[in-house]
Amino acid sequence: MHTSLIPAPPYGRTSAARYLYCLRPRDIIVLQGSPVLGAVFALGHSSIDHIGPLAILTVANVCLVAHVFVLNDCANLTADRDDPARATRVFTARGVAPREMGALAAGLLVLSLLLFTSLGPGVFSVAAGIAALSALYSLPAFNWKGRPLLSSAAHLGGGVLHFLLGYGLAGPIDRRGLIIATFFGLTFVAGHLTQELRDYEVDARNGISTNAVRYGQRRTLIASVALFTLAQGILFLLAVQGTVPRVLAAMILLYPFHLRWSLQALARGLTPPSITRLQARYRTLHGIIGLTMIAALWID
Repeated sequence: MHTSLIPAPPYGRTSAARYLYCLRPRDIIVLQGSPVLGAVFALGHSSIDHIGPLAILTVANVCLVAHVFVLNDCANLTADRDDPARATRVFTARGVAPREMGALAAGLLVLSLLLFTSLGPGVFSVAAGIAALSALYSLPAFNWKGRPLLSSAAHLGGGVLHFLLGYGLAGPIDRRGLIIATFFGLTFVAGHLTQELRDYEVDARNGISTNAVRYGQRRTLIASVALFTLAQGILFLLAVQGTVPRVLAAMILLYPFHLRWSLQALARGLTPPSITRLQARYRTLHGIIGLTMIAALWID
């Protein structure tokens, strides 16, 4: 028998590509926006002296966010393998053993925290707080993912801390930073409620009691829209008061689009395709808001 015809063991390959395929590059990239905006709000006009800290912040946060996703995938392995919609995408199907994935999660966390130590004790403490919330959310011992309201509290805190991660580059976190961070925290938790809507059928099948499963899709969508509305209202007030550049008050004009798209998703039925379309649309809006923030702070 030719050995070349014998299938390779599922965990026999050593290529780094196996691990890269298990990460979520698109989500990791998206979650770089908040710390970068935090740094821009704190530092104002960038200079050559800021390049080093910003580069370290970016690399460290990439590792931290990757750790969060890897830890979550490790914790959800059993449920994901039992679900036909996800079984082919779990890391074991890509040739990575659970122990390898656990080692990857630990390594990413250690590397990120080591990098954050060079940015000062304040930034390091914020990063450690994000890692702690991730553990509370994902690990079976705590299982905040399956506990309504607690899961949202974890994402609210995570959204606030991700902004402060960058804001802390300029020094101690002040009242202004905390107030601005509320916009990012509310936006983050509202977005996660929409994610729960997309995963409703899978979570219900696996017995995971998310907000959407416990309270229903319609109520969860209403809660998501209400939080997005509150976030936009806070940004508008901060701009009017001059806490952030006043031009950002004009971003309130984008809100009706988000509201309309949410109502359209409700009318068409809260199916995974309609929710995915809603997510893509409002993420585009928030991308515009983020770019406008950077431009406004640059010319302010």
